[in-house]
Amino acid sequence: MTYQETVNYLFSQLPMYQRQGKAAYKADLSNTLALCKSLGNPEKQFKSIHIAGTNGKGSTSHYIASILQEAGYKVGLYTSPHLIDFRERVRINGKMIPEQKVVDFVESKSDLLSEISPSFFEWTVGLAFSYFAEEQVDIAVIETGLGGRLDSTNVIKPLVSVITNIGLDHTQFLGDTLQSVATEKAGIIKEGVPVVIGETQEEVQSIFEAKAEAYNSEIVFADQQSEIIDLPNLISYKKKNVQTAVIATKELRAYGFEISNNHLVSGVELMAKNTGLRGRWEVIQQNPMVIADTAHNKEGLAYTMNHLQQVAKGKMRVVFGMVNDKNADSVMELLPDEAEYYLCEPSIERAKPLAELEELFTNSKKNKKSFKKVSEAIEMAISDSQEDDVVYIGGSTFVVADAFIFFK
Repeated sequence: MTYQETVNYLFSQLPMYQRQGKAAYKADLSNTLALCKSLGNPEKQFKSIHIAGTNGKGSTSHYIASILQEAGYKVGLYTSPHLIDFRERVRINGKMIPEQKVVDFVESKSDLLSEISPSFFEWTVGLAFSYFAEEQVDIAVIETGLGGRLDSTNVIKPLVSVITNIGLDHTQFLGDTLQSVATEKAGIIKEGVPVVIGETQEEVQSIFEAKAEAYNSEIVFADQQSEIIDLPNLISYKKKNVQTAVIATKELRAYGFEISNNHLVSGVELMAKNTGLRGRWEVIQQNPMVIADTAHNKEGLAYTMNHLQQVAKGKMRVVFGMVNDKNADSVMELLPDEAEYYLCEPSIERAKPLAELEELFTNSKKNKKSFKKVSEAIEMAISDSQEDDVVYIGGSTFVVADAFIFFK
């Protein structure tokens, strides 16, 4: 099979959360453990750092990977979901896994598909862990997919665990209170492994402290530590992720990793270049300024909408779509009334139908236009804009993914 045929095969044969939602979610680790055993337990053959959280875990993972790259280490990076190319999920020193590696893995391990019946995410975890072990990375930065306790990545024993923050997202799996979500995220805390908490939240602080005490795990709250590096031009809401990444990376010094303060600074400054991260307040063009951001829940959109209002000189034009399993009502109250909205459907099965999105905006009395495709919404938003207007593209990771395909 060609690479594209291989990826299409995986998409069609394996249950995939991004496409199907809850039906593809498996709430235990038995499949992942069986898969890893069949693969020779690659997860035990490399050092790792494990990151969970409601918002910021992707950025934090990339900052950590970039800092370690600047320090001269060979760094694996596993994240999800991807925006355009499946291989974005699995990288070493910023370079995506080669297409042929994906093809060879699927062809050589095809018998495991019928024996174990893994989900798409479980299979991808097995691929990533096997690749990192084969390539003998110095350390791998592993981001959870959903939750923590039952996430497929939670078969590793890392050197450091990281939990960025807690918010109400994926409540159908993790519970509908901050406490229940925190309990699931705290599931990545391991015996004797230090844990860094990115944000002190009074409602859940005791949950993390109790779990850390029970597991003899040193706990550090990153936002209670003095700022180690000063980056005055950094967007305000990104500073939390940087502080979390810096504190977490410093913990690796106790294991013999040589990481200087210069590595910390250059790793943060060169993060996008080193790791290939896209879609985090990414400025695509100027005059009008076009920005794409993958924030897709209440907490994430609160940060980006606030920053949007700060940078907008002219009219705010928002290309906006959602997926069906998000709490739309909590998001609507965050969207500025003075903006012009260009509603659309991302090109996935889980997209919130345009008619439902239109009803939400009609009830909120926000100005709107509607388009079946993300590309059509973007074209009109730019066409309507003056040079000092700003076009924001977001509401869903998959809206941003469609946008990048359009601009490409």
